[in-house]
Amino acid sequence: MCPLYIAFSLITVVKLETLWEIAKAEVEKKRSHGSEGNGADIGEKSVFFIGSKNGGKTTIILRCLDRDEPAKPTLALEYTYGRRTKGHNTPKDIAHFWELGGGTSLLDLISIPITCDTLRTFSIVLVLDLSKPNDLWSTMENLLQATKSHVDRVILKLGKMNSKAASEVRQKMWSGMQKDHPDRELIDPFPIPLVIIGSKYDIFQDFDPEKRKVICKTLRFVAHYYGASLMFTSKSEALLLKMRGVINQLAFGVDKSKSICVDQNKPLFITAGLDSLCQIGSPPVPDSDIGKLQAHSPMELWKKVYEKLFPPKNISTLKAIQDPARDPQYAESEVDEMRVQKDQELEQYKRSSSKTWKQIELDS
Repeated sequence: MCPLYIAFSLITVVKLETLWEIAKAEVEKKRSHGSEGNGADIGEKSVFFIGSKNGGKTTIILRCLDRDEPAKPTLALEYTYGRRTKGHNTPKDIAHFWELGGGTSLLDLISIPITCDTLRTFSIVLVLDLSKPNDLWSTMENLLQATKSHVDRVILKLGKMNSKAASEVRQKMWSGMQKDHPDRELIDPFPIPLVIIGSKYDIFQDFDPEKRKVICKTLRFVAHYYGASLMFTSKSEALLLKMRGVINQLAFGVDKSKSICVDQNKPLFITAGLDSLCQIGSPPVPDSDIGKLQAHSPMELWKKVYEKLFPPKNISTLKAIQDPARDPQYAESEVDEMRVQKDQELEQYKRSSSKTWKQIELDS
């Protein structure tokens, strides 16, 4: 073989290996140092929509992305994205939108989009259907607990890989609360940014005033306790624009709105850190009854007061919805008929196998 060719081949191999090592080093550098700064310069953020089944999550996402198309039922976990231009000749910011379908029936899927790589630029939007107050607390509690538990695990895992990044995530939890806020020692901020949206306000506004009061005060307490923003929305153009501004803040880092509305006769709009326990007041129940409600924490007390007026649905009813295959929303006649046939065949097989094993035991 020509010596010149051999030399050229060796140089090529060396160059390829060098480039590969450089690429690996760049990736490792980004992983180890990518947590520096406050995240404003990062061009990609993720927003995860969870909440009530048929509560309007898809509609909110489509509205934020200016997509004029009918909302379709979310089957499990769906993804889309949006882009926003910062300025002339600058890269576009990218927002990743995730949506969990099925209400509280698919909690295991929460772990898919929230990872060590995405955690630092991740936000949660909890959409609650105000027109179904009896489902509200259980939906909120189950989704927030499942999400928080997973995020806490991811932070621990991140801490083992990059302690500085995990520390910054924990510090960021308090960014929405002023250092001199009187409730700073009384709340427990959600580990990543959280926005609670009460949907279908157009139906909710016709509720009995006393019921509206309980729902409003309860949601204000929960949002404040978790260091979250709270807002109500409906088909109203003005409310949709406000809601879009809040989502754009999470997705693209635009400035937060400083406006506030705590009047229970109007759509609530409270940016994280602007409310207080003093303004919210005590749970709406006579003082003589508070002592009878055995609660170990303020959150548990508010839950008992809320569920006294809005008792949750029967547990068996909730369990019946846990299997998406039996959900009428996803009905498919041919598939369902085949499913029934296979279920019957399975039961016959079980009975046949049981008889066979009993006969074997008798013979032995």
